[in-house]
Amino acid sequence: MPKDGSPEILTTTVDAISNWARKNSLWPLPFGTSCCGIEMMAVLSSDYDMSRFGAEVVRFSPRQADLIICAGTITLKMAPVLKNIYEQMAEPKWVMAFGVCTSSGGIYNAYPVLQGIDTIIPVDVYIPGCPPSPEGVIHGLMQLQKRIQTGEYSRASRARGRELGPLASRGGQKT
Repeated sequence: MPKDGSPEILTTTVDAISNWARKNSLWPLPFGTSCCGIEMMAVLSSDYDMSRFGAEVVRFSPRQADLIICAGTITLKMAPVLKNIYEQMAEPKWVMAFGVCTSSGGIYNAYPVLQGIDTIIPVDVYIPGCPPSPEGVIHGLMQLQKRIQTGEYSRASRARGRELGPLASRGGQKT
């Protein structure tokens, strides 16, 4: 311990242990709205067994979850619901955008479709595909676990999502 009494060594050790525990005990909240939601169910089956990677306990309450897996098309009417669910989750929390529709609106370039959930909540991992394969989800989960273990990013330094007011007035389109 340094002579000035600062707990540098203890803090970094506790952070490393805490990050290791968080990495291996993710509690996902599935938010599936269309065909990607069906593919997400395959990841939880015994063929792919997402529980091997520390995400065994699927929660359906945002207050008990720390990872939201958003899958499928999000409309402007559903966007405030998604943002509310995200805000109910306790820190630390992570977001996985599952599929092209969630990440960028997909093939639906229409006024009622949100063109990416990153316009309302911060996204940690994007999984491409229409729909993505279960292997892609597992790869995305492993990438998220690496970030959690190393403490690569700081949630405090990231935007918490933008307000829905200007987005809704533009008809859901990015400018």
